[in-house]
Amino acid sequence: MNVSGAPLTGRIVELASVYGRYGSPRITGLLRDEAWNLNHLRVERIWQQVGLKVPRKPPRRGRLWPERKDHVWAYDFVRVQTHEGLPLRLLVVVDEWTRECLSSDVVRHLGLDELLERRSWLMATHGESDHVRSDNGSEFIATVVRE
Repeated sequence: MNVSGAPLTGRIVELASVYGRYGSPRITGLLRDEAWNLNHLRVERIWQQVGLKVPRKPPRRGRLWPERKDHVWAYDFVRVQTHEGLPLRLLVVVDEWTRECLSSDVVRHLGLDELLERRSWLMATHGESDHVRSDNGSEFIATVVRE
């Protein structure tokens, strides 16, 4: 393709707006894929003349640190085996501030209904926590548990 200034500059700006997190090296690669015959230095020069910049990544949310008792509860499944090789699952619920184990259930199979029943029992006996932390494994459906 032609490497004249105006169409090339327009195409660089267009690609930069479509692919917002791409810098000049990746835009150069896209232009070469479109059969533009150009040098990466030319793309960098046009990139700087037009004033294009790659936006910063948004900051990650920080970890929620517990501030008092019953502020953050954490729960997870632990898989163990009996001496015969049969699987067991432990559902462990811990208050992160006091490090107190609120519940430890040993079962062969534990589904979502039993998990919600255990959570209701914990809220009835220990009060309600402000936040619940868990990994989002296959056994945890975070939206259902949160509701």
